[in-house]
Amino acid sequence: MEKIHFIGIGGIGLSALARFLKQRGYAVSGSDIKETKITKSLESEGITVTIPHNANALDTQDFVVYSAVIKEDNVEMIKAKELGIRVLSRKDALPFILSKKRVFSVCGAHGKSTTTAILASIVEGSAIIGAESKQFGSNMRLKESENIIFEADESDESFLNSIPYIAVVTNAEPEHREPYGYDLNRFYGAYTNFLISAKIRVINAEDDFLKTLTKLEAIRLYPTKDITDIRYIVKDGEPFTVFTLKDLGSFEVWGVGFHIALDASLAILAAMNELPLESIREKIKGFRGIKKRFDILRSSDDFTLIDDYAHHPTEIKATIKSASIYAKSAELEKITAIWQPHKYSRTVDNLKAFAECFKGVDELVILPVYAAGEARREIDFAGEFKAYRPLFADRVERREQAILLFKDDKLIKTLDSGLVIGFGAGDITYQLRGTF
Repeated sequence: MEKIHFIGIGGIGLSALARFLKQRGYAVSGSDIKETKITKSLESEGITVTIPHNANALDTQDFVVYSAVIKEDNVEMIKAKELGIRVLSRKDALPFILSKKRVFSVCGAHGKSTTTAILASIVEGSAIIGAESKQFGSNMRLKESENIIFEADESDESFLNSIPYIAVVTNAEPEHREPYGYDLNRFYGAYTNFLISAKIRVINAEDDFLKTLTKLEAIRLYPTKDITDIRYIVKDGEPFTVFTLKDLGSFEVWGVGFHIALDASLAILAAMNELPLESIREKIKGFRGIKKRFDILRSSDDFTLIDDYAHHPTEIKATIKSASIYAKSAELEKITAIWQPHKYSRTVDNLKAFAECFKGVDELVILPVYAAGEARREIDFAGEFKAYRPLFADRVERREQAILLFKDDKLIKTLDSGLVIGFGAGDITYQLRGTF
């Protein structure tokens, strides 16, 4: 039995790969800088997790896989090399992990987790997602099938190693520029090579870059033309979008907003090579969203609390539109957004867009930047966001019927009515849920 060690196993992406190999019969261990809900869950599944990183975690492993945030001076990286253990980045480990599978590879700056999860609800096969599907309660599902539905990542070019049978691209907005040396030709070239490597290609043909690939053979979705008759309904506090796709008839999918219909449409078009249309129409109803994507934590007559992973202006803008639709349907009078900026670099690079994307909310609360290991940078939030008259808080605390805002350890406000929605990829999700 081969032994595999994952450095940074607590990450949502690496943990899915670890689970996949564990269930396939490999001896899996891992480490991370601190204990989290994910690391605790991995341990309950029989994976040994060392907290924090420790050179003694390495002994007889056959190879080591490390996440993109791990540096060469990590004590386990040094120890692995001293022991002569083969060391692979997550990117370089993918061909081994995905070998001998028909990979339905989904990528894009926005919507890839949702599209992957919707596709996994339709197509029989294993699934590896960068988020937790509420349909099967994990970021990984193992099935005895040659198919694997895989959320690919463009941020480190690892999607090029996903050996796609079907490649789905939701959009190609250049969010992650630094790994490409801020070279847009290299960035778009990676997307082109990803698509070329697949047998079947499904693309959002209204994306600024993807629409230029006129000579590429692909199944093209023109969202503003192909998606029609959209309506939104709320059943027992749960949101649903009903829409017509091309001449294929009507579909119903969990979630609210045009972007949900877009993601679902891409998944439907990718699945049509595998399943009859009526089967797709029924199976897509099994999708129940993914954790931290318009994740309704509490819903009552006068108060709804939502957690959303959106951490880029484009994502936040789309989600606020969804929140407005939901609030109107649920007869909620006020929308409060709580934003935890994620990374100084992302915030600075997109500051003007962030200052625009919260239009439509009645109140904006701004938390400290979640640095994710980056050095502190000065940002004039008060000046840049003055149009919103934002409220600045250090942290939030969950109560069953409310969210409490604290500044300098003093309670400054209680939110207990209307729609309250949190945005960010940091620890805001745990603050909103009351779990750490």
